[in-house]
Amino acid sequence: MIDSVNPATGKVIASFEEYQPDDIEQALEEASQAQRAWAHVPVSERVRLLTKAAKVLRSRKAHYASLITSEMGKPILEAEAEVEKCAWNCDFYAAQAERFLAPEQVPSNASESMVVFDPLGVILAIMPWNYPFWQLFRFLAPALAAGNGAVLKHASNVPQCALAIEEVLRDAGAPTGLFRTLIVGASAVEGLIEDPRIAAVTLTGSTEVGSLVASQAGRQIKKQVLELGGSDPFIVLADADVEAAAAVAVRARFLNVGQSCIAAKRFIVEESVADAFAAALCAKVEALVVDDPMRRDCNIGPMARANLRDDLHSQVERSVAAGAELLTGGHPLDRPGFYYAPTVLDRVTPDMAAFVEETFGPAAAIIRVRNAEEAVELANRTEFGLGAALWTGDLERARVLARRIEAGAVFINGMVASDPRLPFGGIKKSGYGRELGVFGIREFTNIKTIWIGPAQDATRVTLSE
Repeated sequence: MIDSVNPATGKVIASFEEYQPDDIEQALEEASQAQRAWAHVPVSERVRLLTKAAKVLRSRKAHYASLITSEMGKPILEAEAEVEKCAWNCDFYAAQAERFLAPEQVPSNASESMVVFDPLGVILAIMPWNYPFWQLFRFLAPALAAGNGAVLKHASNVPQCALAIEEVLRDAGAPTGLFRTLIVGASAVEGLIEDPRIAAVTLTGSTEVGSLVASQAGRQIKKQVLELGGSDPFIVLADADVEAAAAVAVRARFLNVGQSCIAAKRFIVEESVADAFAAALCAKVEALVVDDPMRRDCNIGPMARANLRDDLHSQVERSVAAGAELLTGGHPLDRPGFYYAPTVLDRVTPDMAAFVEETFGPAAAIIRVRNAEEAVELANRTEFGLGAALWTGDLERARVLARRIEAGAVFINGMVASDPRLPFGGIKKSGYGRELGVFGIREFTNIKTIWIGPAQDATRVTLSE
């Protein structure tokens, strides 16, 4: 059985039987057949499915948001925003997919040569619990528009969300089987990757799981897109607007109870403004409302699972034992569910757990530095490279520094966030490949060259491989 547990109470709210081999076989065969037909549907018709899916999402926003909050603990206002963002992504690709996938003429020695973007097939999506709708729709909308099908292996603690997403596509009019949710455990993943009907894999999750999935897919010579862990720096230079930076820092760290790969985690602050930043940040953190996530005034709900809360507490305790200064929080809350007090650590150094490890929860670490050079050096001193924020009043210097920061995205005087219009992804152990934007829709396509003769330049020697 796969249980859905409400993290606000710690109680099981629903249970589901894992799919048996016959169920998986039927789903894969349906997906394969549906995708082969879908690939021949013009893009202009495929995107109608996305427009209808956006309408379904918006019409049932309250219901789906409630599912998200009850299964993983996200405050209800944030859950509603997540559903709306999924609808926005569907609308975006409905409007842009034809342009993004249009054949591109390329001058060569041919009478005509072009690049076209053909679908790969059925994509296996292995998705996490922290944004149970968004993480999937971030991949799914462009993948479907490109002519692919998909099967979903979702995180085991959000089975109701997984089935609800299948419902969205079905009620939007998707061909039978084009998208299927599989209620299976982690042990089923390798067999799915090995199945010849799976053309490629996308994973959002931990670096450890990403490494395992990449090795399994690599043995099958199947493409992967991996969006993995992060330890995003949030740099505040001496000429920054400290109050504005602190106001954004609270949201950047504590949104989704801090459980986000692109949450700001390491606050690297020039010494001359560090006291002011720490004071402003603490004041705003202590004003956060920790409560039942179904309450509309709640800012901080429970963490998704007890082990995640315990892991975070260990990181905080080990950092304090190593010399970090605890400014606020730093302990589990004595109440039902998996709550942890919003926490701020100051004077964290690069040898401490709060700096070295990814902290996946409501804890911020302040690192003090002498100057911008040291800030960039420490920002890059991590195995991750997903996002980064840089706060300064000197935009010309910011443009230069941004190019030196090792990350898939750098946001200057703003909060790192995913946006359907911009590519999203990381480097180093944060993964590879891109989602969203024009690059995202082309990740799961065959970027095919078509050359039409005869050659027009007879003097140019063509070298064969």
